[in-house]
Amino acid sequence: MTAPIRILLADDHTVMRNGLRLLLERQPNLKVVGEAADGREAVSMAAAEDPDVVVMDIAMPHLNGVEAARQIVAHNPRTAIAILSMHSDESYVIRSLKAGARAYLLKDSAEADLIEAIQAICAGKSFFSPAVSRILKEDYVRQLDKMDAEDTYELLTNREREVLQLVAEGKSNKEVANLLNLSLYTVETHRTHILQKLNLHSVPELILYAVRKGIIS
Repeated sequence: MTAPIRILLADDHTVMRNGLRLLLERQPNLKVVGEAADGREAVSMAAAEDPDVVVMDIAMPHLNGVEAARQIVAHNPRTAIAILSMHSDESYVIRSLKAGARAYLLKDSAEADLIEAIQAICAGKSFFSPAVSRILKEDYVRQLDKMDAEDTYELLTNREREVLQLVAEGKSNKEVANLLNLSLYTVETHRTHILQKLNLHSVPELILYAVRKGIIS
């Protein structure tokens, strides 16, 4: 029997935490190991409990969810962070990804999406509420139309598209190299070319681009 996924909940609303706990503990493979009511408490509890996943509200007193995520991941990169938010705009999503979060869910869809999100990020993947993915895609199409710009995806070679998807899914350079039977140097070169061609500057931006394009969900 596999060990349950250990989860820390961080939200300043007791009702929200209670609802999430009930939802999660109905699942036989999930276990809530702690609850934090603010960002600082979340950081200290994550250090003490070493959870597999932290489900965290973005707006919390003393320390917001983005900064708390940054500190938790810096202390233990193995901990997967799922951000809960009422905001679906791109700036919040980018800030969360740059802080090390792997999932971004809207609070009003948490009940429908949270279990799937936890399973995805424990498998090393990213997860976004469908509404967030849809908004990001629509924004991207609007931006292209406004600038009368071409979609830069067409500039990528077939191999670069393969590498793009695997990196966006959370694979390391070494994992990509093994999967595609390439050298580490070749994968690193492909990554550099992909970022240059798409005018992106970081892996979080690349993940966001892949969501917009529907390459990952």
